[in-house]
Amino acid sequence: MNTPPAAAPRSAEDQARFERGVIESFERRIPFNAVLGIKVLSLKTGDVRLRFDMKPELVGAYNVGRLHGGAICTALDAFSGMALLLGIAERHPGDTPLQLLQRTARMGTIDLRVDFLRQGLGEYFVATGEVLRLGGRVGSVHSRLHNDQGELIATATASFIVS
Repeated sequence: MNTPPAAAPRSAEDQARFERGVIESFERRIPFNAVLGIKVLSLKTGDVRLRFDMKPELVGAYNVGRLHGGAICTALDAFSGMALLLGIAERHPGDTPLQLLQRTARMGTIDLRVDFLRQGLGEYFVATGEVLRLGGRVGSVHSRLHNDQGELIATATASFIVS
């Protein structure tokens, strides 16, 4: 049986354009991410990271200055979506940035389970994690949120519709 030839990988220029688009989307085009102040630290395979700084607008317990649980959930949800987007891009190395945008246009969270492990205290927070499964219709991600001291604040498992 003949297998179809593999698609030519994205050019370095197209990959850079795709990565700039991901950063633009997650930092500025998604208004709630912008309110949180989410910044993309890394889009490298095996090292995907988001960061946001603590600020008064994100406090959930004013008496201790603790990060609001909704901010934690949002950051982990945003990270999970970005990780899956990058996973889809890896799965389709020949797609142009426009084709990837079309492929992921209807992607959305269908389940998000967050475990709050410690108080959200810190000067900044970093989200990391990995794609657990990327199927044709559903993808799953496990993510973690650490504070500036490296303490694990929360973990999440998220499922997304990806088609």
